Amino acid sequence: MAAAPHTLSSRLLAGWGGGCAWHLGRRALQQPPHHRMRPFRNASEQWMTSQHLTFLRRTYVRRLTWSLSQQAKPKSEPVASPSPEKPSPSQADAETYKTKPLPPASLSLPRKPNEEDWTELGPGPVIGGPLIGGPVDGEERREEKQWKEMKLRADDLPGILARLSKIKLTALVVGTTSAGFVLAPGPFDWSCFLLTFVGTSLASCAANAINQFFEVPFDSNMNRTKNRPLVRGQISPLLAVSFATCCAVPGVALLTWGVNPLTGALGLFNIFLYTCCYTPLKRLSIVNTWVGAVVGAIPPVMGWTAATGGLDAGAFLLGGILYSWQFPHFNALSWGLREDYSRGGYCMMSVTHPALCRRVALRHCLALIGLSAAAPLLDVTTWAFPAVSLPINLYISYLGFRFYADADRKSSRKLFFCSLWHLPLLLLLMLTCKRRATEGDQGVPHS
Repeated sequence: MAAAPHTLSSRLLAGWGGGCAWHLGRRALQQPPHHRMRPFRNASEQWMTSQHLTFLRRTYVRRLTWSLSQQAKPKSEPVASPSPEKPSPSQADAETYKTKPLPPASLSLPRKPNEEDWTELGPGPVIGGPLIGGPVDGEERREEKQWKEMKLRADDLPGILARLSKIKLTALVVGTTSAGFVLAPGPFDWSCFLLTFVGTSLASCAANAINQFFEVPFDSNMNRTKNRPLVRGQISPLLAVSFATCCAVPGVALLTWGVNPLTGALGLFNIFLYTCCYTPLKRLSIVNTWVGAVVGAIPPVMGWTAATGGLDAGAFLLGGILYSWQFPHFNALSWGLREDYSRGGYCMMSVTHPALCRRVALRHCLALIGLSAAAPLLDVTTWAFPAVSLPINLYISYLGFRFYADADRKSSRKLFFCSLWHLPLLLLLMLTCKRRATEGDQGVPHS
């Protein structure tokens, strides 16, 4: 194939320039050193060295090599068509570059697959157009990638509302409230207990729903909370607020008029403390941990006031036990979630003050031993309770010390899982060692 005129001229020019550079360099090397660079002085009085000549020679070789590599390979002659008509040059070029599709794979199927078979097989690779694994629906795949509104189905609503109300945390709140009611002196009133149970459950659901409503932008940054209903858009914020209102109003009303005003006031105060104090403090100061511990300590006090109608030393003892138990429980939990809390923008002891986090957990593990010993002094339990509760209190104190000393995820996980069974077992031991009511306590009003 003949080269184009401009290609030929550029090659001649490049060859001439390279030859001149090679000839001048060879002459310069043959001259003495003080005469070698004199012919190459330019207008700006700058000398050219032998390195410049070597660079020019290498550039010429590189360009010549590149030019030779860019030469077009001759095209093969097109195969003659069996038809009598002679194809045009454009048609011949199109035939040369046309890619022939592969023949479809021959699969021997015993029967015609139905839709269930396509679903089980899934999409397969394309060979010559058709699919081996199943049919391709481009429109459906395009719709899957596009944004679309999530529709709320009636059968999914109970599960969504259960996650919105943090059903596990609500169960813990109701359990501690029930323990406070049962540990209180006096006869057991089933109607008052059921009203307290329902009212506390509704109040807890309302507080948790409002908490999730406020923390949507921050929960979306955490792996632990990114699947919550409001973050995923499974329900609207209006529905979440409506659900919280429908739980808070009847819950506080049941506690106030069904039980007694003191219990209703404690329930309303706890909702306010959790939603309006604890929730915003999580992004401002580590004081939020102490405020959250107060929130968790109020439910057993509500159970005590529901049964007795007043506050006394036994109510504060139960509140103190729940208050101290929450520090090893939550500090150990937050230790393994420090990265999540950092991404969410929460100010936690485990993130900003890790040494203080471990010290506080150990202190309150030891405080549980002292609070258990104070139970018989306040006529809540018998003297057998400090003895039977000492092993589990010593064990959680040991794990708290390991967490303080090791400061790793392994020790924090052990302390956290120990706290999960420590509290129910401690309350159960208090119930078994409860001091029996005296004759003076039989006439205590319940409402």
